[in-house]
Amino acid sequence: MSYQNTDNATILSQQANRESNARTYPRHLPFAIREAEGIRVTDMDGNAYYDCLAGAGTLALGHNHPRVIEAMERTLDTNQPIHTLDISTPAKERFVDSLFKSLPDRFSEQAKIQFCSPAGTDAVEAALKLIKTATGNRSVLGFQGAYHGMTNGALSLMGDTDAKEPIPGLMNDVHHLPYPYDYRCPFGIGGEKGYQTASQYVEGLLSDPESGVPNPAGMILEPIQGEAGAIPAPDEWLREIRRITRERDIPLILDEIQTGLGRTGELYAFERAGITPDVLTLSKAIGGGLPLAVVIYDESLDVWEPGAHAGTFRGNQLAMAAGEATIEYILEHDLADHAAAVGVRLRDRLESTAEQFDAIGDVRGRGLMLGVEFVDQDADWQGSGPHAPNGDLAESVQAECFDRGLIIELGGRESATARFLPPLIVSASEVDEIATIFDEAVASIFEGRKQTQGVSA
Repeated sequence: MSYQNTDNATILSQQANRESNARTYPRHLPFAIREAEGIRVTDMDGNAYYDCLAGAGTLALGHNHPRVIEAMERTLDTNQPIHTLDISTPAKERFVDSLFKSLPDRFSEQAKIQFCSPAGTDAVEAALKLIKTATGNRSVLGFQGAYHGMTNGALSLMGDTDAKEPIPGLMNDVHHLPYPYDYRCPFGIGGEKGYQTASQYVEGLLSDPESGVPNPAGMILEPIQGEAGAIPAPDEWLREIRRITRERDIPLILDEIQTGLGRTGELYAFERAGITPDVLTLSKAIGGGLPLAVVIYDESLDVWEPGAHAGTFRGNQLAMAAGEATIEYILEHDLADHAAAVGVRLRDRLESTAEQFDAIGDVRGRGLMLGVEFVDQDADWQGSGPHAPNGDLAESVQAECFDRGLIIELGGRESATARFLPPLIVSASEVDEIATIFDEAVASIFEGRKQTQGVSA
């Protein structure tokens, strides 16, 4: 059957009949995509949308960017191999050249790279194996609110317990530490004192022989927690964590799978704090929209024997060509700086919306990785923070945005945070249109609720 001239309803029905019940995005974004270009997608019914999901941040240059398409077509037209395992090619070497060029010299000059199976979670699995091999230790330090993927080892690092409870045999050698979430400070303090307490807690735990935490193989963290709701770690806290881990010879893994390559207003989010990781996991944007994942690590950790970590699809040449084109375009056009500038513009507009509605508790993030958290002022919240997260309200806003032509994702506690991850090529005028749609959607939801409450009364 040809589906090119069918409608949304037909394809969604087929998908529901044949795909796993684990499918996620179609439940909140009920459409099928016919075509896409730049920051816009068009569905099977001819409706156009601004895409602020962009493959969960994968599409740094948006859909079907000419530079990326040209690189892939050139690869295909010149009879280059598409799949090479870990055998090298000119395309692979060019990709590594570009990737290392994008990294700070202090890191890349003594770095090794490991190509993994193609998903970000595969990079996390490889990084865990690497540090355990290098240190001989087993336990890992993770953080509350973390998201590092959905495979067994990566899932064990997750802060969301709902996703882990049904899974038997999940690794239990991960120790979750408090992450400095200013709006919902784990210590109920917030601000500078909150993140200082968070770092002091970590240092105290690692210094206490009665803590119950064995010598760790390493620590893994996101400089900005993405799925937790765009929560940025303070620079000072990151510097303290780097000091603490370095003084104790604990390898520090930074997961920049979502933040890497310009999204946060820096090429890499860790650069803002001026730190250097021992291990860096990358995926999403580095493949130009195609599956590709790598681990980059300090050469002192390069203790693997040949074949210690393999994977059939680590030789995706088309992704390397697309990735090289993406990296070079980002560097040539200073898209990290552009993301910082238009990100401030978008955040200012989102904060303006928040000023009008008390049920918006927090606006946060950096660059083009922003979150707007909705709250219920009348509900008790057993965790930290002034008000309970309101996932129902956030879902209503997401649906209203979708009806008005804007695709956003939800995340955070109770899925109460509207998340914005537009392509880095988004223009100032497009940011204004996105912000206007969001503002009007929020106003519409609140107006509808007022009318409903009036009728009920």
